[in-house]
Amino acid sequence: MSGATDADLARARRRSRRAAVLLFLVFVVLPVLEIVVLIQVGQVIGPWWTILLLVLDSIIGAWLIKREGRRAWRLLRERVEAGRLPHRELADGALVVLGGALMLSPGFVTDALGVLLIFPLTRPLFRGLLVAYAGQRVARHAGFPTTAGPGGPGNASRPGPTVVQGEVVDQHVDGVDEGDA
Repeated sequence: MSGATDADLARARRRSRRAAVLLFLVFVVLPVLEIVVLIQVGQVIGPWWTILLLVLDSIIGAWLIKREGRRAWRLLRERVEAGRLPHRELADGALVVLGGALMLSPGFVTDALGVLLIFPLTRPLFRGLLVAYAGQRVARHAGFPTTAGPGGPGNASRPGPTVVQGEVVDQHVDGVDEGDA
């Protein structure tokens, strides 16, 4: 027996379906959409202006990636040197890299999405989505429940980590609190 439950198999099928839909969107729908938008823009402003706009878009995108990448790296270093977890800065760095990859592909749709990922005013929205997604993935792989349910973690309806209830007791030595010694 393989040890896989019906729930595990159903989860694997759902992941496989989501991956197939994502691949279809990225490799079929997005390129078709890019071509349609390029043709529409080319018909409105002309082919040479469209090419010039794509080149200008790439130059501005490269400048924005460089600026925001340096900023994200500086904030990451400062946070690490201060001894604090750089979760926000890591998310920002990942979004700048993803936005830069989108800006490298020719087309207005991917450039617009790339700018939204890189631009400091719109990045927090995507950072929240990224952190929520990554948090769920980490919790699921670590064996923690990803949704809160009645009774807290480890109840019968939703197995999770074992929780031991207890209380904190101060230790006294010869009537003197250890913190005073």
